[in-house]
Amino acid sequence: MLSACLLAPLIGAALLGWGPKLSARATLTLGAAFAALPLVGLAVVWARFDVNGPLFQDVTELPWIPALGAGYRLGVDAVALLVASVSALLFVIAILYPIDHRERTGSYVAWLLFLEAVSLGLFLTLDLLMFYVCFDLSLVGMYFLIAIWGHEDRERAALKFILYTLAGSLVMLLGILSLVLARDPISFDMRVLIAEQPLAGTGLRASLSLFAIVFGLLVKTPLVPLHTWLPAAHVEAPAPVSAILAGVLLKMGTYGLLRVAYACMRESFAQYAAWLGVLAVISIVYGALVALGQSHIKRRIAYTSITHMGYTVLGIAALAWPTPVNAALRRLALSGAALEMAAHGLITSALFLLTGSLYARGHSFDMHAYGGLMQRVPRLTAAMIVASFASLGLPGLAGFVAEFQIFSAALASRPWLAATALLGVLITAALFLQLLQVVFFGSEADHARKLTDLGPIETASLALLLGASVYMGIAPGFVIELLDATASHLLGTN
Repeated sequence: MLSACLLAPLIGAALLGWGPKLSARATLTLGAAFAALPLVGLAVVWARFDVNGPLFQDVTELPWIPALGAGYRLGVDAVALLVASVSALLFVIAILYPIDHRERTGSYVAWLLFLEAVSLGLFLTLDLLMFYVCFDLSLVGMYFLIAIWGHEDRERAALKFILYTLAGSLVMLLGILSLVLARDPISFDMRVLIAEQPLAGTGLRASLSLFAIVFGLLVKTPLVPLHTWLPAAHVEAPAPVSAILAGVLLKMGTYGLLRVAYACMRESFAQYAAWLGVLAVISIVYGALVALGQSHIKRRIAYTSITHMGYTVLGIAALAWPTPVNAALRRLALSGAALEMAAHGLITSALFLLTGSLYARGHSFDMHAYGGLMQRVPRLTAAMIVASFASLGLPGLAGFVAEFQIFSAALASRPWLAATALLGVLITAALFLQLLQVVFFGSEADHARKLTDLGPIETASLALLLGASVYMGIAPGFVIELLDATASHLLGTN
């Protein structure tokens, strides 16, 4: 089933990229169908996921490079299943969401399908070499989507994105090789590396390997001061591509922290977890403060991603703190971090889609160019209000559930860090309330009278994302139960 989830979008990319040219509507319909097949497959995996079963389920394994201990290995735990499912949903929406395809609809959809295949490959693989290959291939897909379909300064933003993240991935490769070569015989099988912890007790080598891996992952996440590629990439990318960048590619960094840095190097990760927590809190406060100072709507939302990724990394750090956190709080930290990845994917993707819809109508990202839109575009206003309150962590929405768990775990042993991080919540509330006041409830701008409301596809897409956020905020019990089971396996308390 997991193999089909990867194969379907690859086939769709090949057909639409090199097959006979179709009409734009037929291309989008066919592309969305191929993108939706992994979502269907993952729903089947959800239905048969056994909370009392092994850590990794639905495992598929085939030989690839036997001499290196590398293989085609797929499998899921609850974290992988949750992040992959949100990612698959976002790709369907990104394909259908209306933008100017510049008469290259087939190429646009093909690149999105290719990116979906490699993204899901990263989340579903149990082989560290395949993880790295998918990590790098995702850069290629995103580069072309920004460079071809982005805004005015798209080529520079795309180049900056790929240079920064490729440099980080090359450093990460050194750490991965050091980790794999510590075992004799060498193996890229994550299950083996998690069970045997080959770098445990190796001192400086383990630390340097961890730093290399974490550096590459934090560039992709990104955290301060490795974040400078992110605002430009978001600002220049078309709205659906920004949604994929925020909802999928950024999660590769935090997912890698859990799957590789923490799970395969627990001893070294715990040694430096407190410093990682400090870096996360700096990013939380910095991202919120800089976002507050932006009048460019898309840039403002881009900086909030740094804040929310900081929350996720704080949860991962709390998961690894050696003392005095007990097993229950560690499970809370992992559950919060995983839910934050999913919540951010749903909420911030919706916010970026909304900025795209606003730009398509008003031709400006400056929030002071708008005003009094509530009466003119009620559906867009309602969606922006829900998404904004979800992003600032209002109870009853997914962001609150995730952040509550993260802060609860962090407060137990590092209260000063958690208290400082709470400033990010306050500033985030201020920046979104200010945005809503200026754009939707302020004095009506002259050109506001010409704006039209969301169309059917836009409305349905946003309703799906925000509806999922509401559902996760009201009834998160099923997902949390699965995440607790995964945490118990990783912590050895099952």
